[in-house]
Amino acid sequence: MLGASNRFSYYIMMAISVALVALSASIHEFAHGWMALQCGDPTAKEAGRLTLNPLAHLDPFGSFVLPLLMALAGMPVFAAAKPVPFNPRRLKNPARDEALVAVAGPVSNLIQAIIGAAVLFVVITFVQPFALDGTIPYELFYWLAIVVNTYVRVNLSLAFFNLIPLPPLDGSKLISPLLKGDARRVYNRIQAYSLPILMAALYVIPTVFRIDPLGWYFDVTVDNVYNLLTFWW
Repeated sequence: MLGASNRFSYYIMMAISVALVALSASIHEFAHGWMALQCGDPTAKEAGRLTLNPLAHLDPFGSFVLPLLMALAGMPVFAAAKPVPFNPRRLKNPARDEALVAVAGPVSNLIQAIIGAAVLFVVITFVQPFALDGTIPYELFYWLAIVVNTYVRVNLSLAFFNLIPLPPLDGSKLISPLLKGDARRVYNRIQAYSLPILMAALYVIPTVFRIDPLGWYFDVTVDNVYNLLTFWW
């Protein structure tokens, strides 16, 4: 069992993770709206959603309660911000621009991860020596490194999770235009069961069959990109 101190640190870490997921998801949604505007659709701007203010994007249940419950249950932690509205009919080139709007969210998370990795390099390289010689409290350095490192992993997880080609995830809007005929019809039928498929992949299959397809996917994507960004560590 965890001691009182370890339990406190665990709960603090959960709260930090949920807050970082909510912040990163808000920037993700802003990126969708910004790209839509560049492609001719001002719907997000007209709705007051073209802002970096997290309060405009966060959903009380999806952005806070749901990921907190997932963390407490030891499940993979994800959050859902309110989707930014957009109108494909207002896009200059709907076939192309809808894909650009979709990919803007994951790209924003990759950019955040790169920035986070740069900040982590600064923290490890220039702040850690001051912590080791007692100039600053070591706990301050420790928690700063933990927060920034978590920020990198959160954004990589959001980027690659959203690239899974199942609606309502962004990956579905990237693959759908590429399919024609029977392939498109089969994919459309699969889309009707996307939420059960996601829930099964996240929770049922790992629990019942001890097989973790999402874990395998993250090993190939999130872990490898994280190692690339932090090769110096």
